[in-house]
This record gives sequence, structure tokens and C-alpha cells, in this order.
Amino acid sequence: MEFQHVSVLLEETIGALQIKPDGIYVDGTLGGAGHASEICRQLGDGGRLIGIDQDEEALTASRERLKEFGEKVSIIKSNYVQIKQVLQDLGIDKVDGIILDLGVSSYQLDNAERGFSYMADAPLDMRMDREQSICARDIVNTYPEAELFRIIREYGEERYAKSIARNIVRTRQTKEIETTFELVEIIRSSMPAKARNGKGHPAKRTFQAIRIECNHELEVLRGALDGMIDLLADHGRLCIITFHSLEDRIVKLCFRRNENPCTCPPDFPVCVCGKKSRGKVVTKKPVLPSEREQNENTRSQSAKLRVFEHIESGI
Repeated sequence: MEFQHVSVLLEETIGALQIKPDGIYVDGTLGGAGHASEICRQLGDGGRLIGIDQDEEALTASRERLKEFGEKVSIIKSNYVQIKQVLQDLGIDKVDGIILDLGVSSYQLDNAERGFSYMADAPLDMRMDREQSICARDIVNTYPEAELFRIIREYGEERYAKSIARNIVRTRQTKEIETTFELVEIIRSSMPAKARNGKGHPAKRTFQAIRIECNHELEVLRGALDGMIDLLADHGRLCIITFHSLEDRIVKLCFRRNENPCTCPPDFPVCVCGKKSRGKVVTKKPVLPSEREQNENTRSQSAKLRVFEHIESGI
């Protein structure tokens, strides 16, 4: 299956990066190189693009798509949480922009064997990095009921999490849960008819929750953001596209904290904590896809773009 992915908020993200022809930019979630290829088109002879992804199939597709840009491009198999080490290995201290698109690619969703989709029957997998040892099947069949409940409730914001977790444990006592459709059926049977037949697929939230847990997505995001700001040159920008309210909240709070890190009580006349601003939040409200984009690509409908600009002298 050919790796395909429609880049979300492409024009808005590229515009927010304010690309300099001789700048150095990092795409930490390279995927099919949609954003990266547009960055490369705006780079001059001195410009450079570093692409990072943990999905080998994405890397293969992006190498093909970006080969026309030659030595401007370096493609690395890694997780974006390792961005500092990746740049050190390349002899790079600072970059002019970083982008993260935290959505699952169209290829990963549409390729049934990857086990991300509740719309096709396949082995339960959901690993972004297929060399990773733990997959969705392990989570579903080994996690205690209380932990399954926590994950499905918190990461999926699923109101029937308790019933779903209970029925997963009950089912696996008789037979291991091996496929996406087996899990879908358990989820369906855990909901009242009104919820099963309502708007949206009944398994969407639970699948999202298990995928987030499988790939440690929220922990990775929390662990990466401050370090990414450290890597930005003066007036360099960090652009992050989220698709989930928990991701968006992590990004929003991080950006806000880096803009105004002061921990002094509000009634102090002057700051005494010594914590200095590291820049400014460019997007006071998240940038959303246009109505046209949402109609043309329904997977963009939950996307939000937030942008932070590093300013070495603070603000």
C-alpha cells in the first residue's frame, strides 16, 4: 500500500514558521513529508530540513518524496523526544523552526494490518514504531481492569469506560482478544443502544485511548516541549498541530508557562523568583482548519495549531 497522507493546516503552519531561505528546520513527525516538502521548496542553497519519524514505512515514503531536494534534507529514524540528540549527532546547536503534526497518518489508519482502525478487521497492533515490543493486543489482554478503565476514561474521554474495561477483562478470561473487530464488538456490547447508534463510531474513543497508551504519546509530548524551545534560535518558532483535547492542553499550558514563568504571588510589586520569559505565544487562540479544509478532509476537523516564538531576550 502506498504511503499517503493529506497534510492538515498546511498553509497556516508553513506561514507561521516564517521560513528563512538559509534557515534550519525540523519536522519531528515527518510522515509522508507533506509539510516537509513545502518547507524545502522555500529553502535556498544554505537551508536545511531535518526529518524525524519512528515509522519505517513513513521514512521510506518521505525519502522518495524529498529526494529532489538532495543534500538539503537529512532523514532520521527516531522519536521526536530525542530531537536534541539527533541534532547533536548532526552537529547542529540551534534551529529556526520545529513542527510537530501529532495526528495519525491516513496511511496508518487506512492500512488495516497496522491495527489502528476500528473500520477494518486486523490484528490489534497500533504501534507507530513496529520495532517496539508492546502493542495494543498486550494492553488489552494484560492490563488490570482498573488501569484499562483509567486509560479509556482519561485518554478517550469515554463515558462508558467502566463497562468497557469490565467487559474486556471478562472476555479475555475465556479467550485472548486478538483483532480490532473483536474489540469493537466488546465496546459495542458495553454501551446502551442509544450510544451505539449515535453520532460517530462507538469504538472511536476507546481505540484512541489504547493508541495513546501504546505509543506513550502524552508522556513523550510532555517530555519534549521545553527542550524544543531550548533548541530554537532567536525568533525561531515551534508549531504544533494537535488532534486531541489532552494534547492541546499540554501544549497550551507549556507555551503559557514559557511566556510567563514567574511564580511570584500576584501581589508582589516586583518579580523575585528570577524566572525569565523565553518568548511569546503567537497564537492566543489555536488556529483551526478552514471550513473548506474540514469539508474536503474530515480528519482535519479536530485539528488545532498553536505556535510559540522563542525570544532570547525574553518579552
